[in-house]
Amino acid sequence: MRTPTNQDFSQTQDRLDGSDRPVFGPEIGEFTNTDERLAAADGEDKEMKTGTTTVGLSTENGVVMATDMRASAGRMVSSKDVQKVEQIHPNAALTIAGSVSAAQSLIRSLRSETSLYETRRSKDMSMEALSTLTSNFLRSGAFFIVSPLLGGVDEDGAHVYSLDPLGGMMEEDYAVSGSGSQYALGVLEQEYEDDLTMDEAKSVAAHAIQSAVERDLASGNGINVAVVTDEGVDISKHKDFESLL
Repeated sequence: MRTPTNQDFSQTQDRLDGSDRPVFGPEIGEFTNTDERLAAADGEDKEMKTGTTTVGLSTENGVVMATDMRASAGRMVSSKDVQKVEQIHPNAALTIAGSVSAAQSLIRSLRSETSLYETRRSKDMSMEALSTLTSNFLRSGAFFIVSPLLGGVDEDGAHVYSLDPLGGMMEEDYAVSGSGSQYALGVLEQEYEDDLTMDEAKSVAAHAIQSAVERDLASGNGINVAVVTDEGVDISKHKDFESLL
């Protein structure tokens, strides 16, 4: 058996003092060049982004989520027909704001995980579990610069979650995200009530998106509306707001 030397103890002490790589790092999904990726994201104007205004409202009978339909690349409108709310679970939907590529990857990952959960356990994932999963995905850094809203219904009722790009999560009665969120939030503050019907919630959500479209250059070109109940998710597209108001 080899006798330890002073050099061995010195190297061990250096590792304990943090001068070497962390014993448990990097975490799964953690990137060692986060600062460089942040700088690149801040300085890149040509990446397709949704700009966006998205809203989510909970009611006694379900959740209503709405988004505009414009995507931008720098100062140019890159698409006028983007669906920014997607079903990710039999009774849940996710809105996207931020990087399109990262949001699409996040949606695919969540759909895969919820399907795998259902296959393994023969039941749907709860909204608490789904929101935690989404938060963990965002915290990993693998879905960079995405600020989604999550809305769904389970046996405990209707839920709306606001998530930030670093994985912070809060459950709200109503929530907004995107570049036009301040305009939409003003409408929701005035018009949201605890006892809204689903039709009334659709009208309030449409009014909130319309308000943002009027003032936010990165939002426009129509509205997508997702109605989430215990029976499933129904997503519709409207170029005209009048039919919803």
